[in-house]
Formats: sequence, C-alpha cells, structure tokens
Amino acid sequence: MPRKFFERLQRIDSLIRLKSTGNPTQLANKLEIAESTLYEFLGLMKDLGAPIKWDGYRNSYVYEPEGKMELKFKKN
Repeated sequence: MPRKFFERLQRIDSLIRLKSTGNPTQLANKLEIAESTLYEFLGLMKDLGAPIKWDGYRNSYVYEPEGKMELKFKKN
C-alpha cells in the first residue's frame, strides 16, 4: 500500500485522539479525500478493533474507551 495510505490512517488516529476531527465533511477536507473514502478508512479502523464513536457535543469522532492505533513490525 502506498505511504500516503498509512499517513492518512495516522492522521485520522491523531485527530480522533485529540477529539478534533470536526464533522465527516470537515475531516475529509482536512485529509484531502472524498467523504466516501473517509468512511472506508473509518470502517477499516473499526474492523481492526478501533472503538470509534461520534460525539455530537464535541463535534468529533472519539475513541470510547480511549486508546490509539499502532501499525508496526514486531520482530520474533
């Protein structure tokens, strides 16, 4: 997968942890992607176990419970 894919995942994770994603349109604009592509990223993250929820009070996606995504290689 291209490097930009992983950079976007990391950016989404960071904005979620900061509780500053904005609404889906705003987040897609921040990432310079289509809103439909954003939903694909969020779906993938949820499939990987990320507990992503929409918080209308904060106008942001959040993790409930809080946590973070980690994509890394582990040596045996």
